[in-house]
Amino acid sequence: MAIYSPMEPVVPLQSSEPITAPGTGIANLPNQRHKIVAKNGANFTLMVCGESGLGKTTFVNTLFTTTIKEPKNLNRRHVKPPSKTVQIQITRAELEEKMFKVKLTIIDTPGFGDYVNNKHGWIPIVDFIDDQHENYMRQEQQPCRKGVIDMRVHVCLYFIKPAGNTLSPLDVEVMKRLGSRVNLIPVIAKADTLTPSDLAKFKQNILNVIAAQNIQCYSSPIESDDEATTKRNMNIMAAMPFSIIGSTLDVVTPDGRKVKGREYSWGVAEVENDDHCDFKKLRSLLIRTHMLDLITTTEEIHYENYRQIQMETRKFGDPRAEKDENAKFAEEEEKLRKNFTEKVKAEEARFRQWEQQLLAERDRLHKELEIQSERIKELQFEIESYYTQRDSPRTVRK
Repeated sequence: MAIYSPMEPVVPLQSSEPITAPGTGIANLPNQRHKIVAKNGANFTLMVCGESGLGKTTFVNTLFTTTIKEPKNLNRRHVKPPSKTVQIQITRAELEEKMFKVKLTIIDTPGFGDYVNNKHGWIPIVDFIDDQHENYMRQEQQPCRKGVIDMRVHVCLYFIKPAGNTLSPLDVEVMKRLGSRVNLIPVIAKADTLTPSDLAKFKQNILNVIAAQNIQCYSSPIESDDEATTKRNMNIMAAMPFSIIGSTLDVVTPDGRKVKGREYSWGVAEVENDDHCDFKKLRSLLIRTHMLDLITTTEEIHYENYRQIQMETRKFGDPRAEKDENAKFAEEEEKLRKNFTEKVKAEEARFRQWEQQLLAERDRLHKELEIQSERIKELQFEIESYYTQRDSPRTVRK
């Protein structure tokens, strides 16, 4: 579907110089490249990951100022029971602005973090990212590469629950796995539920955990020839992890302005107010200033790392080793192995004890047999003595 997004206008390059212009015309190469890119458009894949109820769908719709994902109807009962595993939902849309089209793909992960035991909840997410690299690599190895389907994830927004003082163990584990595979950007959801002081402290605690756990997060290029661009990039990266407020509703502020935000008894939390949240900085990072860098980083770093590892560890045409899938059952397998070993040891101990009892009983019987044998010998000696005395001639008296 074609969706028209009222984002900032894209300023096209100047038209190519006339043929009679001086010079060789090398300066027209950017104009030619602009025409090709404008004609073909671009693909951009965004993944949102986090627990249910953190406003991922609302944020996506607020980010692109249109309804891309339909919000869930919480009043409707489930027709069928929810799945017990993390699912992957794919939503596709086409954005057009100033005659430039972007084929947008939104990857959602419903069910993540919603269960009592979330130890292996990250496996479907990681497998999906690796599968997209694998599919693209296999398409590149084909003789004909026309119509290549590129579903590689360019950026993953990890939504952090605004509760507690720092990241949870699940957050740390998942962010470690994602940071090495995709451009990871941590996001603090529902920033309007925290006071400014608590939010600043929460951000610092998250940064401390990220540094201590060596979690790889996306870092945009800061240095630029333009001083204003460098300052803007520094301002954007200083806000990480980004605190956001998502809302598609128009509310009226006390001073009469109509803005996107949430209305409370104490006032209005504005989505596009830098004093309230970092939504504008995150939108600028994702769309207006660093979308190309996110795409390039995915292609030149994350995909190349995956391709290099796969090419070094397997032969051409061999399937990928499903290590993560086996890891899902590693704990259960370890428990079964441990239980089996304990049972074998218990049986061995029981047989050893039985053997000792048998040996002890054998020794007792042998000892008793020896005693009886000695007794028999004594009886035989007594009998022989008795018969000898009886048969011997009696002494005659003189």
